Amino acid sequence: QVQLVEYGGGLVQPGGSLRLSCLASGSMFSMYSIEWYRQLPGKQREWVALITPRGGTNYAASVKGRFTISRDDAKNTVNLQMNNLKPEDTAVYYCYGYQSGTQFSSWGQGTQVTVSS
Repeated sequence: QVQLVEYGGGLVQPGGSLRLSCLASGSMFSMYSIEWYRQLPGKQREWVALITPRGGTNYAASVKGRFTISRDDAKNTVNLQMNNLKPEDTAVYYCYGYQSGTQFSSWGQGTQVTVSS
């Protein structure tokens, strides 16, 4: 079982960039798929991106071409590089990890991203 912590949120102007990191503690991280979600107050959590243990990726249409997810298993880290940020990207961003075929899964505590001039 891994524990997840997000880093890297903050305030950025429209068109700017931020990199979020999801740092895992515990073993077996390399066997985990990691997803990023985001959520505005009073709204449902929205799926953003996925990276599989083998490095396969997928993105929500709203972020495709602007966001890039990557992993470094040696550092137990998944990064979400966010470029050309828009005000509608403002949300609390969460990482979620799970090991397919098992009951093991974990959410991070979230990190705030605010895109505003």
